[in-house]
Formats: sequence, C-alpha cells, structure tokens
Amino acid sequence: MTVVIAIEPPRQAEVMRLLELSDAYAASLYPAESNHMVDVATLEKPGVSFFVARREGTVLGCSALVAAEDGTGEIKRMFVAEAARGLKLGKRLIEAILERAGELSLAVVRLETGIHQPQAIGLYRAYGFTEIGPFADYRPDPLSIFMEKRLS
Repeated sequence: MTVVIAIEPPRQAEVMRLLELSDAYAASLYPAESNHMVDVATLEKPGVSFFVARREGTVLGCSALVAAEDGTGEIKRMFVAEAARGLKLGKRLIEAILERAGELSLAVVRLETGIHQPQAIGLYRAYGFTEIGPFADYRPDPLSIFMEKRLS
C-alpha cells in the first residue's frame, strides 16, 4: 500500500478530524499557554503549503510549511495518526517540507516543539535541525524547544 504525500487544502472533514486529534494530543502533554497550534484559517493563508499523507485515500498525517516574507519558513501542525506511527511518515513529511522550502528558495526552516516529544525532537535532529532560542513571536518557555535548519 503506497502512501502519497501532496499539498492539499486543510479544510476537509478527515483532515479536520486529524487536526482535532493533534490538538487533543498536545493538550494531554502541555498546558494551553505552551501549545502553539495554528488554526485552520491560518493554514489556508497564502504562503502556507499544507501537506497531507494518505494511503488508499485515508488521511494518516499532515504538516504545514508557513513561509515568511523574510525568506524563512516554519513547520507547523506536524502530526501522524497513532495507527500510522512506525510507517516513517514523519520522515516523509519532513522531506516534503524541505523539498518545498528549496522550491521556495527559503534560507532557513524553523520550528517549535515540546520537550515531552522525544521522537519528534530526534526526527528533527536527524534531519539537521539544531536548537536555537525563541524566534518570531515566541517567548521563552521551559516546555518548548526551538530549532532551525539552514538550507544551502
């Protein structure tokens, strides 16, 4: 069974359910003030590439690349359904995001993730992301890790 990752609109019933699962998962790990999720309206804005991973039409995961006017991008809403974990979808979603960042000639891709997600942190490190301080509108948070990857 082949998994296909493509840019799609986020406002689809099955994607919305996945985003709700993502919200619930984050809420189980962190207090509201340490959750930095963006809403669907933000994911629909120009400059956002929203990726959906599907197998036989079923949504298994998603991620977004939010491009900024300063030549940077931020990874948002990276999530893989529990039933699909172990299929290496996180790797495939990161690769799709980095490929898109190259197409957009972005110089840097950044992200914020939580300290209670060691698998995510390990994935980002494996792709060359390194820890940085807070960026953009983020404030220091002991439950957050900020990372970036400089692109050639």
